[in-house]
Amino acid sequence: MEISARIILALGLASLFVSSTTVAAAADAVFGYGNGPNGPQHWGSLNPQWRLCNGGGRQSPINIAKENITDRPKPETLARDYADAKATLVNNGYNIMVRYDEGVGTAFIEEKNYSLQQVHWHMPSEHTLNGERYDAELHMVHKKDNFYAVVAILYKIGHPDTFLNQLMDGLEKLAKEKCSDNQEASVPVGVIDNKSLRRSTKKYYRYEGSLTAPPCNEGVIWSILGKVREMSPAQAAALRAPLAEAYRNNSRPIQPSNGRSVWMVDEGKNKEDGPDA
Repeated sequence: MEISARIILALGLASLFVSSTTVAAAADAVFGYGNGPNGPQHWGSLNPQWRLCNGGGRQSPINIAKENITDRPKPETLARDYADAKATLVNNGYNIMVRYDEGVGTAFIEEKNYSLQQVHWHMPSEHTLNGERYDAELHMVHKKDNFYAVVAILYKIGHPDTFLNQLMDGLEKLAKEKCSDNQEASVPVGVIDNKSLRRSTKKYYRYEGSLTAPPCNEGVIWSILGKVREMSPAQAAALRAPLAEAYRNNSRPIQPSNGRSVWMVDEGKNKEDGPDA
């Protein structure tokens, strides 16, 4: 069964305003994390355009559990081809993003070539493997027309990450920048080497879900890489530093799977082995 990924979304959710407790987003609505009145359990009531956040049936993130994994009808290699490209580090208020200034490459997903638009981080991870949450999660957002696909990489604290190494100076500068009313803070970082992002993987999990922040549009194709990578404590701290305190833990809670299948492609192991780290 082919996944349909139809959504209409303005990437970046327009401009944002950071304070110590809230982020002002599109339509003057605000959303946050934690248990406050603007927390994830209330997103759907903050803006009529965000109603899917609390009323949708195919929301993300989910727990990737062994018992939910099914055979992939048409196994496909997650082929990705990224080139070096100019980029800008952005603090949009609720996460840190690398936004590419030009074409960087594509991922071949569900028989379509999706162009990589940006990457951003959530800490701790949003998706879990067999109930285990990791220290961070990278989302690589791809687009084709009005179709979206996200490739996610999970991280644990350990050795420095090659991709993040080249962003450390930019993150330090970004931490000194301040967002003002209806603006985002940004720092150009020049040409970024994206080879480590396209590192081949033999194992990934796929399902149909949603954006993990408002407006929570559904129909997004998710590919969660099975190999958990590492980042250093200093890199994790640098990713959090530019954000206001209330957004340094910016992970949406796990959403009900509602009977959705999770497909696994693993060229080296059998499905019965289930998720691993």
